[in-house]
Amino acid sequence: MLIYGAYGYTGSLIVETALEQGLRPLLAGRDADKLKGFAERYGLPFLVFDLHNAAALDQAFKEQRLVLNCAGPFTQTYRPVAAACLRQRVQYLDITGEIEVFEALAAMNQEAKQAGVMLLPGVGFDVVPTDCLAAHLKDRLPSATQLALAFRAGGGFSRGTRRTMLEGLGRGGAVRSDGHILRVPAAWKVRPVDFGDGRAHEAVSIPWGDVATAWYSTGIPNIEIYAALPPAHIRALRLSRHLGWLLRSQPVRAQLRRRIETGATGPDAATRRSTESVVWGEVRDPKGQLAHSRLRCANGYSFTARSAVAAARRVLAGDIKPGFQTPARAFGIGFVLALGARITDLP
Repeated sequence: MLIYGAYGYTGSLIVETALEQGLRPLLAGRDADKLKGFAERYGLPFLVFDLHNAAALDQAFKEQRLVLNCAGPFTQTYRPVAAACLRQRVQYLDITGEIEVFEALAAMNQEAKQAGVMLLPGVGFDVVPTDCLAAHLKDRLPSATQLALAFRAGGGFSRGTRRTMLEGLGRGGAVRSDGHILRVPAAWKVRPVDFGDGRAHEAVSIPWGDVATAWYSTGIPNIEIYAALPPAHIRALRLSRHLGWLLRSQPVRAQLRRRIETGATGPDAATRRSTESVVWGEVRDPKGQLAHSRLRCANGYSFTARSAVAAARRVLAGDIKPGFQTPARAFGIGFVLALGARITDLP
């Protein structure tokens, strides 16, 4: 098992969880100093290589059974890693939440099947809980043609998550309509959601990964994803509709990158322990029938560490379905429940 991007905030949590469960992965990345210090701290082997070097990737992957890509933004890393996995017939996993990555890997489905390789992106909080809840709701209402999911994640964001958010800044939102992904304005819709505390929280539509994955997991053709955000953040998203050209400019992006790199790496251990994530879901069919459910799980980063390692262990044990997969299709709804999540069906 090789973990690429192991020394990042989320990658390091995954490595620590893997060690706790008796795995000793090979660590990899492009920053020699960061990787060497991190690997030596845990007494693990490591390899330094750049993703633009196809020969180095082939050499690194040829003795592995599985590669877990933890290096984001994944729009910049998935293609060379997945391509090398197909060449070397190695199973591919990652922790992306980016629509473009899911769709691109789905387009490689036939090639992956022919190679006997499973392409399984999104084995973290993006998108295991939401994907499994979507599949659960589809089971409750098989005639559903509309799906809405909303989540509230406590504890703040990691540096890597903020980098990924920066990549999408100024590009607007996305939904799935009649089976097709449709670009919409940022903060296209806002709706009230009760996450279980009896209050109506404002949740805003966002281009979350389930716009891609829930279609493959459920076949539901109309999908909208929402996140609970403070009113000030929602106003900023609405403002970005008119400032997209500025937000996409290199000087502005450079300034935002500097701010990200000088900020906190991510929630500390105490914050992760004291916060949880809640996902709410609704499905509707053409007759107006509804089903609602709610899922609770650990803080998103703690959950990602557990779910990524759990997925890797299942693949290493031979639980492999060649081709492009989503977490719910690969392992079933029970996967999220085995990780301590709780699903409640609402009236």
